[in-house]
Amino acid sequence: MAGGPGTATDTPPAPQVATSSGADLEIAGVTKDFGTFLAVDDLTLTVPSGSFFALLGPSGCGKTTTLRMVAGLEHPTAGSISIGGVDMTARKAYQRPVNTVFQSYALFPHLTVLENVAFGLRRTKVPDAVARAGEGLDLVELRHLADRRPAQLSGGQQQRVALARALVNNPAVLLLDEPLGALDLKLRRQMQVELKRIQTEVGLTFVHVTHDQEEAMTMADTVAVMNAGRIEQMGPPEQLYELPRTAFVANFLGQSNLLPGVVVESRDGWLGVDVAGTRLVVPGARAVSTSGSVLVGVRPEKVLLLAGGEEPAPDANVIGPGTVADVSFSGVSTQYQVDVPGLGTLGVFAQNLAGGARVAVGDRVRLAWAPGFTFGLDGDDDASAGA
Repeated sequence: MAGGPGTATDTPPAPQVATSSGADLEIAGVTKDFGTFLAVDDLTLTVPSGSFFALLGPSGCGKTTTLRMVAGLEHPTAGSISIGGVDMTARKAYQRPVNTVFQSYALFPHLTVLENVAFGLRRTKVPDAVARAGEGLDLVELRHLADRRPAQLSGGQQQRVALARALVNNPAVLLLDEPLGALDLKLRRQMQVELKRIQTEVGLTFVHVTHDQEEAMTMADTVAVMNAGRIEQMGPPEQLYELPRTAFVANFLGQSNLLPGVVVESRDGWLGVDVAGTRLVVPGARAVSTSGSVLVGVRPEKVLLLAGGEEPAPDANVIGPGTVADVSFSGVSTQYQVDVPGLGTLGVFAQNLAGGARVAVGDRVRLAWAPGFTFGLDGDDDASAGA
């Protein structure tokens, strides 16, 4: 992290790598073994130049260790790391064309905002350091606070100063380590929009580590969901959400209803699955397994509650009846928990278009959804993984 406390700045500049639109980051067969545990297990991925990439996963999954290896703060046990086609594996942190923005901001309390941003530029004797620092503050819309000290800023403003300090060094890759974790919910959402705007404007390669699913889906072009040192699934946020390929991804990235069943029919691109005596239909193209035991999945917001004499669409998947066990109003939507005999508790999200909950605790309902929203997972998956 150029320009941060404790950072070696009296050192040779990083090797030249084209940064007009960032640079590709390539991680090939990288493993990190700490002896007592395997943090990263044979990881291979490519982050395209100029993209916003997110490593998403729970604590201990290996995402921060991966980021630290890219930064040069940890060295892989095996494998290689390249930036812009240049092998960085053996290079020290100060020799890499990267900067890191941390959750803790790491600003110098005795320097002004402008001096903080200009610090790394001055130590590396960059011409017009103050002018470039001012341009960095313009980018994060904080030029008017240039003369203040960090203690006089809000948490969000301090984070933007840290971001400006990293960006003015024109890194090939900007690493973001849980950068919004210390902010409150409203400010965090504002900063998500701001970070995406800045990344689009500067065109650098951003690699963002987070455990916050909304954060990853809001900002990233590509999300890699990590679990136990490996990537479970990688792709655009919408693809991962709408078509998870493992129970871990289905549960960790949002919520899912996963029902164990057995394929009893396969015809014309559709699977017929027996789920506790009820036949459900799954598109073959949306199924990981097309025979034997499977997990039938559907997202809670795709499910409709059918109360009283309400009837489903002719081709809908329908289960129940069940009993409403819980109703949670959250403003724009209401979450229902429905106990279905033989299947357990299923979740339903309904938008509050009519102004409130449609049914109450204890009501008998059926659940219905369009077959096209259904996905199928391997029946050997743990239905509770990632929940």
